[in-house]
Amino acid sequence: MRYDPDRHHRRSIRLKGFDYSSMGACFVTVCVQGRMGLFGELVDGKMHLSPAGEMVLEVWNQMPGHYPGVETDAFVVMPNHIHGIIVLGNVGAAPRGRPDPRGRAGVGGQAQRPGQAQGPGQAQGPGQAQGPGQAQGPAPTGLTLPDVVHRFKTLTTSRYVRGVKESGWPPFDKRLWQRNYYERVIRDEDELRAIREYIVHNPLGWDTDEENPYR
Repeated sequence: MRYDPDRHHRRSIRLKGFDYSSMGACFVTVCVQGRMGLFGELVDGKMHLSPAGEMVLEVWNQMPGHYPGVETDAFVVMPNHIHGIIVLGNVGAAPRGRPDPRGRAGVGGQAQRPGQAQGPGQAQGPGQAQGPGQAQGPAPTGLTLPDVVHRFKTLTTSRYVRGVKESGWPPFDKRLWQRNYYERVIRDEDELRAIREYIVHNPLGWDTDEENPYR
């Protein structure tokens, strides 16, 4: 099955009765509040990350080290959203043929969707309170997909606030990320390959991307 963004974008494909604490892989999209382009720009189909975009990439890559049982796979930082694959399961387990971490997206200027909103709230911005495969068994940490996305949002928001205060990064209004996110359970290897391909080539479709306010 090839991933069809027109068919799947922002449609809920959450499986009824599916235990998210014992899942395998899931494709997630998280968007910046107000679709502000805070993470860099696309030039000739390649994503050039801003310091904030580099920070988001770093947080994504660090999550497996902080949370046993959580693995990250293909990932891309776009100007105002991210796409990535999160795997919950055996400690250290990852989908076969996982892309090299340094080739995911945004490294050296190289670039590398979706479902119903599910996540809890997140840390607030400046001036506000701070607040694939098949399933392989429950994550040892007991973390669910909403937990992982919430922690990603919280960590990136905290570091972004620091960047605003210390490095003059563009400020945001109230919250960095939209309250919700979009998800898709990856049910087999063919779907995994198709979604990885979609993520890797996402920068090439920016001109017609629904998240591009200038399309």
